[in-house]
Amino acid sequence: MKRLLLILLLLSTALTATADRVKVRIYSNNTIDRIFISFDLGTYNLMADDTTLLESALGEGKTVELAPEGRKVLVTLDGYTLGSYRSVTFAATDTACILCLNPDNIKNRTYEGNLIVTVNKSGKLQLVNDVEFETYIAGVVQSEIYGDNPDIFRVQAIISRTWALRNINKHKAEGYNFCDHVHCQAYLNRCVRPDIMLGTIQSSGQTIVDADGHLIETPFHSNSGGQTANSEDVWRSALPYLRSVPDTFSFHMRQSEWVKVLNEDKWLSYFANKHKVDIKDDSIRRELLTFSQSTRKVRICNVPLTRIRTDFQLKSTFFNVLYDSTAHRVTLSGHGYGHGVGLSQEGTIRMVGLGISYDSIIRHYYTGAQIHYDAEHPRTYVENYIQQITQIIEEDKNAATRTRSKKDDWLGRLFRLRDREEREEVYDPNSADLDSDWQYDW
Repeated sequence: MKRLLLILLLLSTALTATADRVKVRIYSNNTIDRIFISFDLGTYNLMADDTTLLESALGEGKTVELAPEGRKVLVTLDGYTLGSYRSVTFAATDTACILCLNPDNIKNRTYEGNLIVTVNKSGKLQLVNDVEFETYIAGVVQSEIYGDNPDIFRVQAIISRTWALRNINKHKAEGYNFCDHVHCQAYLNRCVRPDIMLGTIQSSGQTIVDADGHLIETPFHSNSGGQTANSEDVWRSALPYLRSVPDTFSFHMRQSEWVKVLNEDKWLSYFANKHKVDIKDDSIRRELLTFSQSTRKVRICNVPLTRIRTDFQLKSTFFNVLYDSTAHRVTLSGHGYGHGVGLSQEGTIRMVGLGISYDSIIRHYYTGAQIHYDAEHPRTYVENYIQQITQIIEEDKNAATRTRSKKDDWLGRLFRLRDREEREEVYDPNSADLDSDWQYDW
């Protein structure tokens, strides 16, 4: 078992190169007055300030209630109040541990790693997940893209890993690395799908760099609508690897097209009142009512399309204006979803489906960029990990109708598989679980 722990620790370190663990503020866009913490896998220590309240005592069947009390966190277990503390930490006792978070009136989530709870300046609970870097990346991939091919997840993992390493100190002043929303990257749950973890691990050690070997910015969006945008057309900086490129791969996908209908007066008065455009001028009025883009433009009547997108809550800036003089309305017929800079996720999904390699996809969307691979990455451990997750995926396919429980979670099964391999046993997924399969002596 000690050798297994060593392998896992080496793998964890190898996968991240410059980041072993990160702290991510979760539920960052929510106000939390009370939360219930339960435990789906493994056991946890309960730490309060600098004291260990409970050691390896929190596991399946236990629930802890937390609520703010002034600037402290009130802790209640099984109806018994343990006290109020400045900081409360649920510390995982091994790698295979899963927490279930149930805030009042907010959808529950599950996370791996540790959980740190404090009270913020507004008197509400603040939750931070202290987690292994690659576990975080897998959760981001699950939150940010859809699909069923590990190569889709491999591409997303590479760009999400690159962004995270480049922006590792984004929230340093607040005491954590990232938040869980689009201000950073979405991280709305732990990775519950082994195929997503497989794609993430297959990309381990890979990042995207420019010609000088520096990590690049890797913005992405849902769908380009057929053409990506230059970075300076959306933001201020013109970056050589964020150039507008044709993107027919984004056609005929979920977010390829959109429509918004507006009253003619609302459309025209917007330009007159907010941007001082002379809508009485016939040529200007004509442009506003017949505006079209066969390729992406930046402005209409000198008004930035990015501003119009924000003010009218449009899906993209890539749209045409169709005028109905009889009904006195305009129809904005749009393409794509998102800012349009960098990688199109739905374009990626289509390209993977066509058999285009993950590195070609990245080079298509990030002009002149290169994939950097950490040469010191110990492939032996990574390949072993990939083989075991692939085995779990195959088992799922062969037992699609089987009723599952929490113990069928891929993370728990991975540890069972590794444990039995350590004892040189053959893992039969249909055999009865042994009590020893769930007892780890680290």
